[in-house]
Amino acid sequence: MRRETKLIHQISGCGETGAISTPIYQTSTFVQDAPGVNRGYDYARSNNPTRAALESLIAELEGGSNGYAFASGLAAVDAVVKLLSAGDHIVAVDDIYGGSYRSFTHIYEKLGIEVSYVDTSDPVNVAEAIRENTKLVWLESPTNPTLKVSDISAICEIAHRRNALVVVDNTFASPILQRPIEFGADIIIHSATKYLAGHSDVIAGLVVTKTPELGEQIKFVQNATGGILGPFDSWLTIRGIETADLRVRKQSESALKIARWLQSQPEVDIVNYPGLVTHPNHEVAKKQQEAFGGVISFSLVDDTQDAAIEFVTKTELFQLAESLGGVKSLLCHPATMTHKSTPREHRLQAGIHESTVRLSVGIEAAEDLIEDLQNTFVSLQKSEPCLEKA
Repeated sequence: MRRETKLIHQISGCGETGAISTPIYQTSTFVQDAPGVNRGYDYARSNNPTRAALESLIAELEGGSNGYAFASGLAAVDAVVKLLSAGDHIVAVDDIYGGSYRSFTHIYEKLGIEVSYVDTSDPVNVAEAIRENTKLVWLESPTNPTLKVSDISAICEIAHRRNALVVVDNTFASPILQRPIEFGADIIIHSATKYLAGHSDVIAGLVVTKTPELGEQIKFVQNATGGILGPFDSWLTIRGIETADLRVRKQSESALKIARWLQSQPEVDIVNYPGLVTHPNHEVAKKQQEAFGGVISFSLVDDTQDAAIEFVTKTELFQLAESLGGVKSLLCHPATMTHKSTPREHRLQAGIHESTVRLSVGIEAAEDLIEDLQNTFVSLQKSEPCLEKA
């Protein structure tokens, strides 16, 4: 069965009533037949039929053994890091999501977990950073927001030789475009808020494990710490996943058109998009991904926060907001928004410039989105002639 068909028919609704939509089991507890004897469910923190349906669906889509749904993407991150102990070490991608960086720096390092940040687009950097106490190699591919791509297969070989697990945050690609377990990854994380749910109406996180043994460990953390996804939000995420193939492929197609157009604009300095042949990791992305996703980032010739902030506040169809992956196009200024908690020196080293703008391309007509950007550049030219390339 092809993947787009599985999206629709992996979950069958309710056989007892004929309901074609997955039922929402909005209950906190379940009646037991006798003490300790139940019908598969006893308390909704431990399990819930709606959440279980979502967890089964994401495991199937990613080709993993088990899936687990959490209250947010960061709750999913938290559950994975809780597999570690004080004294353990993580090798993490340098261009990491700001929320993950904040958690690593201000929470886990305080608890004795060490983190080293490297440019994982070169596997050699990963090999050199792994220590005897390294337990996890933490990838985002593509990264947020500079769209670096890491060779997952090569890094898995390196990490596994050193007895480290590989975690891939697959939020930007989604299982529609990339399935890291097929390349050797051990754990996959999603902020399902983004492309999977896809309508900017739910906060959710997902974890998929390669093996049942890892799954049991994540399940223990999920039940013990309680950061679960509720039944209604699970249902919203299922509903979003059913249309993910249509949305993500449309967004990827439009993003490629917009990225190519941005390259021709005199106000633009750097365009980051894996689908461009000029992208340094383009060939790796072609190997790993079926398309290149709906996120683009670019920097202005006038590499100042003021120039970027003026730009992001003048667009009309691209609306200024946190998040990405929804049906409506969004944009943000990472340095003052998504990556504000990341120190400026670290941001610059990772390639996040003062003027970097991140676009999340929705499902609007690409031509209308390009016109919106063009109108914004025209407006900037009138007020800031210095934005044009010499």
